[in-house]
Amino acid sequence: MKDQYVADIGDYGKYALLKAFSDEGVCVGVNWYYTSNDGTTAGGKTDYLEKPERFKDYCPDVFQKMDVIYNTSRTIEAIEASGILSDACYYKTKVEFSGSPNEIMSKRLEWKERSLEILSKADLVYLDPDNGLLTNEKIKRRKATSKYALPDEVEAYYRDGKNVVYYCHRGRRKKPVWEEYKSAMLRRLPSAKPVVLTFHKGIQRSYIFLIHASDYENYRKILDSFLVMWEGAFTEESIKDPLLKTTDDCDKEQKENENER
Repeated sequence: MKDQYVADIGDYGKYALLKAFSDEGVCVGVNWYYTSNDGTTAGGKTDYLEKPERFKDYCPDVFQKMDVIYNTSRTIEAIEASGILSDACYYKTKVEFSGSPNEIMSKRLEWKERSLEILSKADLVYLDPDNGLLTNEKIKRRKATSKYALPDEVEAYYRDGKNVVYYCHRGRRKKPVWEEYKSAMLRRLPSAKPVVLTFHKGIQRSYIFLIHASDYENYRKILDSFLVMWEGAFTEESIKDPLLKTTDDCDKEQKENENER
């Protein structure tokens, strides 16, 4: 997540989704996977704020806060201070590190362990990497890995008793690869109850939930009510049995998606 993305249309849908849980007493923790602005136009889809007649009714409170933040301070700090999510906790330390590959991985491990401490009170942890889950472990470039959540990190939150939801996008992935991607964490966490919601305003953005069985009924009710409120803007995607793909497919699809958001 970068400051330049704050208050774009993707943020509107994202905070409305998390607010649906917060409003029902679920303590939300956010790991921003914070990265530096890159000087591109990414995050520029803000014209929805000029069309309240089309967008405001989905979630008036979040819409109003996005409008204020866009016109004052487009920063993560502004989101945290806005009160969009009641009783939430946040982890903002940047996920950009320097040094040798081994040094970078050591620093990232420390970063992860610290995030587990900061977000310890959360019931639902949201991970907000620029590009989603890193499924191709061959990618070791520093700039690339900083844009992804690592499977070990997702697993650590879940095994710590948290329900997890993480951001991703389909990008140029073909359907078989996208189906494989959506189910990637189920190999590690076969007991998790998965739900995938996709936001269709602006570019396609998806949110993959991994829910503990004990919380599934309650979370399912929250998600069903949310989908009714956001009919057409958010839809649920099925998760099919994983489809095999070659290593070449993995390499090609991951590289194509590195710089998309």
